[in-house]
Amino acid sequence: MDKALDAWFVREILVHEASLAQYLRRCWPQADELHDLRQEVYVRVYEAAAKALPQQPKSFLFATARHLITDRLRRGRVVSIEPAGDFEALNVLVDEVSPEQRCGARQILKRLAEALDRLPDRCRQIVWLRRVEDLPQKEVAARLGISEKAVEKQIAKGMRLLAEHYHGQPAAPAAATPAARRRGVVTE
Repeated sequence: MDKALDAWFVREILVHEASLAQYLRRCWPQADELHDLRQEVYVRVYEAAAKALPQQPKSFLFATARHLITDRLRRGRVVSIEPAGDFEALNVLVDEVSPEQRCGARQILKRLAEALDRLPDRCRQIVWLRRVEDLPQKEVAARLGISEKAVEKQIAKGMRLLAEHYHGQPAAPAAATPAARRRGVVTE
């Protein structure tokens, strides 16, 4: 470890520990996670400072905390597409699968294929790489030559469109602006 960096960290960051703890208590609802959250803030600040020392350490510390909270809240809102329900029913031998189950599985697969086909090309490609091939977000971004933020946005868009297809709610046309959608105006 770099002793100069350690000294900087103690001098410029750890002196704000009480203020940071108070800020996190005020902004984060799960009290049992506060210690882990604070440690993660410190790790992020330390790793960033190892690359380049921030000009305003206190501001950087609290901005890092705010971004971490935002990231965790965003992750908490993500809807899992993992199967839910009776897992015992999924653990059957092939010979035990009834014709009704096969037909139902084919219908589900067909519906999923239709939903995937309805996605815009780039969005479908990104959803496929992340959710089917299970590639990390960073690798998808590198493979497609786009930012990780773009991958995040496309995944969110894809999951929203897939959910809308499954729940029978038509997605608003891509050409409509958010303001036009609120007014009920659809542009084709």
